[in-house]
Amino acid sequence: MKRVDAMLVLEDGQSFRGRSFGAPGERVGEVVFNTGMTGYQEILSDPSYCGQLVVMTAPHIGNTGVNTFDFESRRPQVSGFIVRAHSRECYSSWRASGSLEQLLREHGIVAITDVDTRALTRHIRSAGAMRGIISTEPVSVEALREKACHSPQMEGLDLTGAVTCAQPYGWHEGSSEWRVRIRAGQVSDGQASAGEMVRPLHVVAYDFGIKNTTLRRLVDHGCRVTVIPAKTTAAEALALQPDGIFYSNGPGDPAAATYAVETLRTLLGRVPIFGICLGHQLMGLALGGQTFKLPFGHHGINHPVRYLVTGCVEITSQNHGFAVDAESLPSEVEVTHLNLNDGTVEGLRHRGLSCFSVQYHPEAGPGPHDTTYLFAEFVQEMRAAHAPWRSDTGCRDGCKVS
Repeated sequence: MKRVDAMLVLEDGQSFRGRSFGAPGERVGEVVFNTGMTGYQEILSDPSYCGQLVVMTAPHIGNTGVNTFDFESRRPQVSGFIVRAHSRECYSSWRASGSLEQLLREHGIVAITDVDTRALTRHIRSAGAMRGIISTEPVSVEALREKACHSPQMEGLDLTGAVTCAQPYGWHEGSSEWRVRIRAGQVSDGQASAGEMVRPLHVVAYDFGIKNTTLRRLVDHGCRVTVIPAKTTAAEALALQPDGIFYSNGPGDPAAATYAVETLRTLLGRVPIFGICLGHQLMGLALGGQTFKLPFGHHGINHPVRYLVTGCVEITSQNHGFAVDAESLPSEVEVTHLNLNDGTVEGLRHRGLSCFSVQYHPEAGPGPHDTTYLFAEFVQEMRAAHAPWRSDTGCRDGCKVS
């Protein structure tokens, strides 16, 4: 296939020439870099990247192709993809069902390769995340810069509506069933039976861009999971008789999702609540705090976080451009985790209510498994709460919390 010229232009006028290896056309978005060495398929399909052009700092991308098992949602979610070098038709993995380039073209994702991603990353690190445009059209740098400058800024942008589910649905697949499908070469819609479950805890998960691996972790811990749209009211969620509420990850500015903040305020004190990523930021707002835009965000699978309760350092998977302002939190809210790179808040807990949250992705899809214990803590919170409409909130046998 003949290579087509492509160009990335940032809103400050910086331009980077390369070659197209995705769909033709133009795409605008906020340019951010991801420092992960692996997991490009999970990154591409993470709904938290909606509206962003993702730069991979790892030099070789696509070496293991793509498969039908590692999607974190039903399709790629990024606005565009930027790499130093991609493996075209040469990829090696027993699980692969196609090439990265095929996937990008099939889903209309504009992508550019042969870019000096080191120079680009250093520029974003110094100047901050900014809007950009990838184009395969023969257009001048200035014309592309104008288009980038007229695209929406991430601040003030609510993107949950672009990634949330349309209707509530049940999720039943755990990690063990997922691995069985991989070994058997089977593909399902992500809602296969997880086997007989006796009196499981019922978790109602708000979908602001929830990932498949997160849902599997909840099932792994003996939970029956119902996923609901982002704008589901507190009354509608409580009518499902949950033992706990889960606030998921997602894209955009948390301060723009005012409906989600108000819903969470109504739910506080009713049932245990666990939030991650965007859900963590929404919890910070609901508890009286404020959020702010980070210079270039945290995007990668190697971010060190200190758990202040134990003093332990955990390596975490992160993907966010906003953070909770520690100084804005009321005294009844305790900061539980801190980022060791920049000192930003990575976790919080209310001293009197059953609610806690972390800024990172404990499900590890992709990433290290240092913090998957948080799902067990959520189960313990639900067990201790004894929701009034349930006579039994115990997990099924074989799902003990250590």
